[in-house]
Amino acid sequence: MAQTVTTTKTLSLNDRLVAGVLALVLGSFLIFGVGLAHSAALHDTAHDTRHSLGFPCH
Repeated sequence: MAQTVTTTKTLSLNDRLVAGVLALVLGSFLIFGVGLAHSAALHDTAHDTRHSLGFPCH
């Protein structure tokens, strides 16, 4: 019979802050950077995503 062992590791406060800041930077780029892009397909995708999240963009 096979046994499965699961272990967990608690992240330090510093690790959680770094992950949070990176997620914020990536998310901001996706919302604002792609939303202001000149490519119509990228802009329209970001525009529709903003509306689906309830984020006002105009």
